[in-house]
Amino acid sequence: MKNCILPLLVVFTAGLTESAAAAQISGEYLEARTCNVYTGPCFANAEMSLSGKEALMAWKVDKGTWNDIQLDGLGAALILHAQGTLGYDGIFPMQAGKVKSVLLVDEKASPTQHDALVAFVKNSTKELSTNVVSVERVPFELKNDHIDNVGVFKAGNLAEIRTRKLQDGDCVCTNEVVFYQPLTKIDNASPAYSLKLSWQGEKLGTRFINRGIRSAFLGTFRK
Repeated sequence: MKNCILPLLVVFTAGLTESAAAAQISGEYLEARTCNVYTGPCFANAEMSLSGKEALMAWKVDKGTWNDIQLDGLGAALILHAQGTLGYDGIFPMQAGKVKSVLLVDEKASPTQHDALVAFVKNSTKELSTNVVSVERVPFELKNDHIDNVGVFKAGNLAEIRTRKLQDGDCVCTNEVVFYQPLTKIDNASPAYSLKLSWQGEKLGTRFINRGIRSAFLGTFRK
């Protein structure tokens, strides 16, 4: 059973040296979707067009600037709702159709930092953030433990992700792979098990809460 998890964790590290050399901003990243991202093809095909239409992407800056604005310790998140299943083939979203989003910004950010964080998220997500219906200030927490794959993101009462490491018992058919890649370019990406994924805001016209699904990625970013 160990073979169904461990060999896939090296897939996402390509390009780390190049991005590190040019980095002006770096930090932690956490993502979760409303479908399995680590799964067998049969399970993935059964979910397509039915689930995976929502996602939560969150960044916490450890150090660096964007548009010459210092952003150390601040974070932002993007909540997505699409017409179809959100996927990623390395270039464009797949099968998603029209996507709308809400952008959450750390309430500790100054006005200039707020604008820089918004610009950073839009630059990092491209087509996924072309239809932002609301930008909101929120209490912001993001902590990743890359040893145990424990990720915690919380934005007040609006949004939350909690993860743990994938375990042998999470494999269903022993043919699991990382079926979907992360929705943005990151380093050191590792799939994780979502204990909770929640969005309880009003601006997307939908709310969701998922528990117990192989739907998350922990990683780091450098730009």
